[in-house]
Amino acid sequence: MFIDLVLAKNNEKEFIEIAEKLNLEGICFIYNFKNKKDFIQNQEKINKLQEKTKLILFTGLIADSKNINKAKKLTKIVIYKSTGDDRNILEKSKVNIIFELETITKRDFIHQRASGLNQILCKLANKNNIGIGFSFSSMLNTEGKTRSQILGRMMQNIRLCRKYKVKTTIASFAERPYDLRSCYDLKSVFVSLGMHPKEASDSLENISCLLP
Repeated sequence: MFIDLVLAKNNEKEFIEIAEKLNLEGICFIYNFKNKKDFIQNQEKINKLQEKTKLILFTGLIADSKNINKAKKLTKIVIYKSTGDDRNILEKSKVNIIFELETITKRDFIHQRASGLNQILCKLANKNNIGIGFSFSSMLNTEGKTRSQILGRMMQNIRLCRKYKVKTTIASFAERPYDLRSCYDLKSVFVSLGMHPKEASDSLENISCLLP
């Protein structure tokens, strides 16, 4: 089952409408962690929307390094946006997914891209069962040299994750409803970037494995 991850900003209804047209199976709305009260309010909103759609709806949180443990007590899905200095997160935290490693503004090396991953970080991710998230929106909303750089870094990270057996997740991570894509489109894009078809299929289904 493909459950897309989206970064909702009071546009949940619009996301649901587009997702239904794309025949998605479900959406996990990800909110920035503020406090428990705010999360409960968002959860109640999603529960009401669930009554009006056949999609399966969930909620999750983006946490920073200081509030991961608090977020983990509220939801099964806690993700972390890369800062470019992620070793401590991969080594000691309990996040499910770290994403946008490829977008950090570091210069690529001559023979290797500054993709946010290396042998040590991959081994830590594997050991602690932390998935690497590949964001379709990060390539969709860039162009020119920046997009080429992100695509190249993704290709390198796909190879690293395969080599060190790191779990990967493909999602739109969309902030705008019209940035959603069908699971078939997402699979096609990431196969073109070097994923094997089964790797892409598994990466699309990894979110559903974390949910009740």
